[in-house]
Amino acid sequence: MLKVEDWAEIRRLHRAEGVPIKEIARRLGVARNTVRAALASDRPPRYERARRGSVADAYELQVRALLVSWPRMPGPVVAQRIGWPYSEGPLKKLLARIRPEYVGIDPVDRVTYEPGQLAQCDLWFPAPTIPVAAGQARILPVLVIVLGFSRFLSATMIPSRQAGDILSGMWQLISGIGRVPKTLVWDRESAIGGTGRVSVPAAAFAGTVATRIRLAPPRDPEFKGMVERNNGFFETSFLPGRVFASPADFNDQLADWLVRANTRTVRAIGGCPVDLLETDRQAMTPLPPVGPQVGLTHRIRLARDYYVRIDANDYSIDPRVIGRFVDVVASPTTVEAFCDREPVARHDRSWAKHGVITDPAHVATAHQMRLALADQRRAEQRAQQGGTRRHGDGHPVALRALPDYDALFGVDFDPITSTAAEAAEASNP
Repeated sequence: MLKVEDWAEIRRLHRAEGVPIKEIARRLGVARNTVRAALASDRPPRYERARRGSVADAYELQVRALLVSWPRMPGPVVAQRIGWPYSEGPLKKLLARIRPEYVGIDPVDRVTYEPGQLAQCDLWFPAPTIPVAAGQARILPVLVIVLGFSRFLSATMIPSRQAGDILSGMWQLISGIGRVPKTLVWDRESAIGGTGRVSVPAAAFAGTVATRIRLAPPRDPEFKGMVERNNGFFETSFLPGRVFASPADFNDQLADWLVRANTRTVRAIGGCPVDLLETDRQAMTPLPPVGPQVGLTHRIRLARDYYVRIDANDYSIDPRVIGRFVDVVASPTTVEAFCDREPVARHDRSWAKHGVITDPAHVATAHQMRLALADQRRAEQRAQQGGTRRHGDGHPVALRALPDYDALFGVDFDPITSTAAEAAEASNP
């Protein structure tokens, strides 16, 4: 095949210097027909290798017959149906070549974003386990938000993937930005839109901050490709070489790293996210005057065991409200309880599992209540046996034992014989 440099030289000699075809063929050592073909071609020669045969060619008709009815049939099932005797490589190449003829091609458009228009949200689960208590470590989710126009990154680790914790993280990151994007894009995260519709807590959050939550179509990762790519960016640029002592340590290191990450040049926007952030912010919605209701919430009538369970941990409540309804609100950092809007407990939130968090003041109060109850019962017993008590104005009032009243009215009452007689009467009506 004629080389590109020979093709260029033939055209130069003939057109620029007027060298005849016969002389060009002699100088370059090529056939005269090759020279004529080079002069007739306006494009440089390109080598195209002829397709070699494959062992899969003999099975192509059988594969096509299967794809007509089941275009998305998996390769291993196709191999089983046609009795494929070779390795999977040739069959996979055949399927990659002919399957688009039956399933169609789904092109993806290049999307551009206006300032303030959109932010993509996702949960990232870093592989390292984070120590959360003595002898206990967990893999914890990280909430990630990426602004569409500026590509500005923000992220924070949260205690769980429950709706209250996710919404707490969203409010924290949006408050850090200072304004609200007009649309928040989520995948089918169970707490946000696992049923295909935005969940009630997420809809309430969106209504309070005046935004819209848009759910990605199922099985369409490209719909929120920005945040997915940034999750990979975290894996390769943030995690390597780091050790974390706690969730707070993770968030501190992540916050320091994000400052540098947002000053890098992003090829898609031709600039640094931090330089475009203000333009993005000015087109967003202002923060609401009253923040949304976030965090884990729980309402329960407090039992004698004066503890409530939040995210697999038990927290003590003031035992003086036993038997009354208690409202518990848990943020990523604190757990607070209220009874008739009065605070009755406050604890630091534990990110561990199966723990018992106790306020010593609650234990002391319960102990005093038990002592007071014991004193009351002893007083009642003394009242049954006679004694004195104080009237409302303070003067003593004599108390008589119940047998004294029996004697006064001429009743001979023996609790043992009376109980036996009543039992015999009940058995012989």
